[in-house]
Amino acid sequence: PGSCPALCECSEAAKTVKCVNRNLTEVPPDLPSYVRNLFITGNRLARLPAGAFPAQRLPDLSALNLSGNHLRAVEAGALAALPSLRQLDLSGNPLVALSPQAFGEGGSPLEELALRGALRDHGVLLSLAAVLQSGALRNLSRLELADNGLLLLPAGMFAALPALRQLDLSNNSLVGLRNVSFQGLGQLQSLNLSDNSLGVLRNGTLAQFRGLPALRRIGLGRNAWVCDCAIEDLVAWLKESDQVESKEALTCAYPSKMLGKALLKINSSDLNCSVPVDLPSQLQTSYVFLGIVLALIGAIFLLVLYLNRKGIKKWMHNIRDACRDHMEGYHYRYEINADPRLTNLSSNSDV
Repeated sequence: PGSCPALCECSEAAKTVKCVNRNLTEVPPDLPSYVRNLFITGNRLARLPAGAFPAQRLPDLSALNLSGNHLRAVEAGALAALPSLRQLDLSGNPLVALSPQAFGEGGSPLEELALRGALRDHGVLLSLAAVLQSGALRNLSRLELADNGLLLLPAGMFAALPALRQLDLSNNSLVGLRNVSFQGLGQLQSLNLSDNSLGVLRNGTLAQFRGLPALRRIGLGRNAWVCDCAIEDLVAWLKESDQVESKEALTCAYPSKMLGKALLKINSSDLNCSVPVDLPSQLQTSYVFLGIVLALIGAIFLLVLYLNRKGIKKWMHNIRDACRDHMEGYHYRYEINADPRLTNLSSNSDV
């Protein structure tokens, strides 16, 4: 039990084992029982099966780093039998499968989870949301989801994390937070949303920020802020809030006339929002006006017809008589041409 696995470096005094860049394809089965800090990084594990870390041999393991191992699957029960586990790093693994039972049925003592660059597959993101929502990680205080290219987050993803203090969502591609709820995160102290594609934060999100009593640090730098009328609420919140880090450096990205302008220096006159634009009501007013104009034209037309009814009647009679005389002429010529007795008559004769 006190031996050191081949291809690993062990320090009993520091309670640490390092198996780094050794092309391992599985977790060494003969890890020493004294280990508290285990680094298995830069290998080729591919999958983490159930029972990969037996509890009876690793009762004190508290920090586990499995980053950069080409891991694709974390199976059910793979991390369930570690009663002292507090820190887990799965960063830099191209995960495609994360079992909802990876941490067991009874919950995990895990406090810190790092998944930087490990959630590129959308299915894994949904699996992680299911794990978090199940309450298996209720003790989690730090969650790192940076550098994953995330566009949107599953609704209610953080609803069962009452102990969460630090949430890192930086360096993704988040375009909005409308379906993201931060309610219930009463212990949240730090929220990093920098290096995303946020164009605006709506009133609902800002109200949630105001309702988090412990929240002291919010990172919003390097986002594509759209400085139109919709950003007024965000600007007002920035001016009154002391939660945002380096808020003086936040600048507009769109439109071009506002490019580079500091959000804190924006006034209502810059946005030209004095008169609210309500397109549906404008269209409704236009349709009513058009209807009135058409009705007026119709009434004038009917009045003109009524005033000229005698002339119109005479004109109609004249047209009818002309058409009747014309048709009678055609009919009479047809009868002449159809009579064989008149076939020898000259075409110039006056019948």
